[in-house]
Amino acid sequence: MNFQRTNTKISLLDDYYEHFDEDHRLTTRHGTVEFVTNLKYIDEVLNNDKTKKILDVGAGTGRYSIYYKKQGYKVTALELVQHNLDQIIKKDKDLEAYQGNALDLSRFDDESFDVVLIFGPMYHLFSEEDRLKVLEEAKRVVKKDGYILTSYYMNEYAVISYGFIKGNILAAKEEGRVDDSYHYLPKEDDLYSMVRIEDIDRLNEKSSLKRIKLISSDTLADYFRVDLNKMTKEVFEEYIKYHLTICERREMLGFSAHLLDIVQK
Repeated sequence: MNFQRTNTKISLLDDYYEHFDEDHRLTTRHGTVEFVTNLKYIDEVLNNDKTKKILDVGAGTGRYSIYYKKQGYKVTALELVQHNLDQIIKKDKDLEAYQGNALDLSRFDDESFDVVLIFGPMYHLFSEEDRLKVLEEAKRVVKKDGYILTSYYMNEYAVISYGFIKGNILAAKEEGRVDDSYHYLPKEDDLYSMVRIEDIDRLNEKSSLKRIKLISSDTLADYFRVDLNKMTKEVFEEYIKYHLTICERREMLGFSAHLLDIVQK
């Protein structure tokens, strides 16, 4: 990987996350749908076994790390962006947290974690080589039969929301940001990279990882944020219940903003 390009990307991410409030996003109603869903499936693989060790790669401002530490789990957080890492330390100075890159987990021994969370790094990696490296590193540090949970940012959500709803599709095609199959092709100065399910399947196959479940973390919630915000508390709670009954349905997967892929070593 080109060192200069990598440092440029890190600089862009530093600047972006200094101004982006990830904590707020996960407490909005559309963010709550994603957060609650991810918790449900993390809890499934943890099975209330407090001896299990969690590595949170790309921990952001620590929403998941701090939550599971409070539940009594041994959690280690790894975060690339210094601003985010500072927020983690500010919230919980006793949480084991390091600055580091998902592409290089060499500070951790082989098979030293039961569960590895990768909630963010794949959004910002553009090459299959880099995505494979992230999965290979996670596979190395997770125990035999351990779980890797990876979040991906989905192509169709970007095409529909950014391309069509916000009216950018024709400009995106002219600029070469989307191909004839409507797959977004990020440029060097872009921050986000989108995938389709076949891209995720190919990564798992090349990494020799066994899929357990593929979940739509937010189904259609991101498309109608305004309507979610208008719901009464009781109706929104009912929507969460509904979402959790459809989030594994195949017809919902490709259109979600975020997919959660659960694989096993």
